[in-house]
Amino acid sequence: MSRTEVFDRNRPLLFSIAYRMTGSVMEAEDAVQEAYLRWQQASEDEVRSPSSYLSTVVTRLCIDRLRSARVRREQYVGPWLPEPLLGEQAREIESKADLEDTLSMAFLVLLESLTPVERAVFLLREVFGYEYAEIAALVGKSEANCRQISRRARQSVAARRPRFESSPQQEERLMEGFLQASLGGDMEALLALLSEDVTLYSDGGGKTRAALRPIYGADNVARFLTGILGNIPPDFTVRQTRINGRPGLVGYFGDGSPQSVVSIEVSEGRIMAIRLVVNPEKLGSVPPLESAERGEGS
Repeated sequence: MSRTEVFDRNRPLLFSIAYRMTGSVMEAEDAVQEAYLRWQQASEDEVRSPSSYLSTVVTRLCIDRLRSARVRREQYVGPWLPEPLLGEQAREIESKADLEDTLSMAFLVLLESLTPVERAVFLLREVFGYEYAEIAALVGKSEANCRQISRRARQSVAARRPRFESSPQQEERLMEGFLQASLGGDMEALLALLSEDVTLYSDGGGKTRAALRPIYGADNVARFLTGILGNIPPDFTVRQTRINGRPGLVGYFGDGSPQSVVSIEVSEGRIMAIRLVVNPEKLGSVPPLESAERGEGS
C-alpha cells in the first residue's frame, strides 16, 4: 500500500479530530493537508504506527492553531460560532461510531471554554477513545498530567451542558415548527417553541449585518426573528438539512448561494439556544441551492 493510500485511509479520522479541535472546516482542511506533506517527508524511523504518527501531527498542529486563534477570537466582531459542516465531510465524520452529539454546534461551542491542550486531551479521550499513554505521547505531557487535564475538562464541559438532553426526533419537530412560525411571522406560535430564557447568537464576523451581542429572552428573540424575516426578498429560499449531524436550516440568496445557516439547541422540549451563522467566510463549505436540491448537501 502506497503512502498516499495509507494517508487516505486515515483522512476521515484526521479531519474529524481537526474539525472538532478548531471548529473550522478551512483550518481543519489546512491541518490535514499539512499532515499529508509531513507524512510524505517522514522517514521510516519516525513512523512506527501511521495512525499514531498522523494523529500526533494533526493534534499538535491544531493546538498551535488554537493558541494563535485566541487573540483573533478576542478581537472578533460579535459572537464567534463554529463554521457549519454539511455534505460529504459531515457524512464521513458521522459514520465514525456514534459521534453525532460531539459534532453539534452546541458541543463545539462548549469546547471553547477549554484551553487548547485541555480540548485535545478531552477529545482524544472522551470522543475518540485513546488510552492515556497514547494521549500523553500525542500532546507531549505525562500520563498522570493527562489524567488530571481530562478530569478537569470533563467537569468543565459537564457543568455547561444542558441538564436535559434532547432527541434528534424532538429537534426535528421543533425545527419544523420553528421554520413555519418564523416564515409565517406567527409570534404566538414562535413563542410557544422558545424557552423563556432562550438565547440567540448571530455570527456575522463584521462582514455582514448581524446582532453584535447575544439576544436574550423569548420575546426579544421572537421579535428579532420576525423583524429580519419580514424584510427578506421574495426569491429568498430556506431548506431544512442536517447541520453538524443535527437538524438545521440553510437560507439561500436568489442566485442559489448560501446566505445563512441556523442550528438550534433544545432542552425540556423547548428551544433554548439559536445559532445563526451569516459570516460569508464561514459559509464556503455550504453547498449551493442547486446541489442541495439534488441531495448533495443533505
